[in-house]
Amino acid sequence: MKVHIPDGFVSTPLNLAAAVISTGVVAAGLHRARRRVPEHPHTVPLLATTAAFVFAAQMLNFPIGGGTSGHFLGAVTAAALLGPWNAVIVMAVVLVIQGMFFADGGITALGTNILNMGVVGGLGGWVVMRLLRSILPAGRSAWVASAAVASWFSVVLASAFCALELAISGTSPPEVVFPTMVGTHAVIGIGETLIAAAVLTAVAVSRPDILPDWSGVSSTPEGTGLGRRLTVFTIAGLAVALALAVFVSPHASSHPDGLEKVAEDRGFLEKAAGEGEALWEGSPFPDYGIGGVANESVSTGLAGLLGTTAVFAAGYAVIRIARRSI
Repeated sequence: MKVHIPDGFVSTPLNLAAAVISTGVVAAGLHRARRRVPEHPHTVPLLATTAAFVFAAQMLNFPIGGGTSGHFLGAVTAAALLGPWNAVIVMAVVLVIQGMFFADGGITALGTNILNMGVVGGLGGWVVMRLLRSILPAGRSAWVASAAVASWFSVVLASAFCALELAISGTSPPEVVFPTMVGTHAVIGIGETLIAAAVLTAVAVSRPDILPDWSGVSSTPEGTGLGRRLTVFTIAGLAVALALAVFVSPHASSHPDGLEKVAEDRGFLEKAAGEGEALWEGSPFPDYGIGGVANESVSTGLAGLLGTTAVFAAGYAVIRIARRSI
């Protein structure tokens, strides 16, 4: 769950307001993508690959102690590679697929989850990253460091917004939910920082030519002369995402995520619709499992395969359609 809010935790008016804000920000991101993609065509496969990786990485829960786990958020990593507006699109695509097909996050809370993880996590984290980037010296290490530190802030900011929404909705008192949510996710954010640093270092070392000009990592203009190399990078990136989803995710920590653990400990888990079940009953692969597959590891791996592929295809389609129609 992390900060994936289920149905029933947040009031309907607040969910509606968040949906309006999120829709507006995503629409603005798509509009900006329409203007940018013709000049930077490599954005299309890079966005799809990044979305697939974020989805796969979010399946990999890691233990943080106390019977709690966390997982990668990825908003700042996406912003570092693609810019803040494209990062919002990435997170929206991931969250829609998670909610619709895997019952991960409530359908009524979809706009709220996009607001917290995409808008606050992506745009807010990007502001922190650019601020740090402006005061650090140029170069690869400074770019990675600024993004890694901002990744921690993105997790904490998203959890703080989630706590605010829970408090406003009357789900949990603010004096209870704020310290527990922010404290738990401050620890989860350490894992976010380490993963972001590893991923961005790998990209900066192997393919600095795909990084945005403002990163200061590459001496050549962004996307110059990519050609076949971009195809190789896309295939390799998708292969890594699929490998994580299929072979690693079955071995992820089974401990409850940050929000779920806080809800259990503070006594408001039962406020989720249907005792923790989502209102949307059409998810074909709830809890990242395939019905009828007895082996749990195989079931999880197959769900990861389908989800990662779906996110890649959706990310590719959304940005292509935006280029032509907005």
